[in-house]
Amino acid sequence: MAQNTDVVLPIATWTQLTDADVTSITFQNKSGNFIFVKGTAGASAPTDDDGAVRYNPGQGERNALLSDLFPGIAAVRVYAYAPTGAEVMVSHA
Repeated sequence: MAQNTDVVLPIATWTQLTDADVTSITFQNKSGNFIFVKGTAGASAPTDDDGAVRYNPGQGERNALLSDLFPGIAAVRVYAYAPTGAEVMVSHA
């Protein structure tokens, strides 16, 4: 299902940015803290930050293919983690 919204990340919790399987995503870290972003091959949340990408405040991706962001796996979902909480703008088809 397509979405264009802001997602609030609770403190130290992997939170799904996508609400369905996707092939590309746009997102931006709107908070003043860094976040980790990680792709998964299914709807199960990650249990660690191995293979996650760090995004500092204001950073993100514009219509990036998940196969380019996470070439080592067949990612279809995207999760984010913020040690101190954060807000992320996310858009995907």
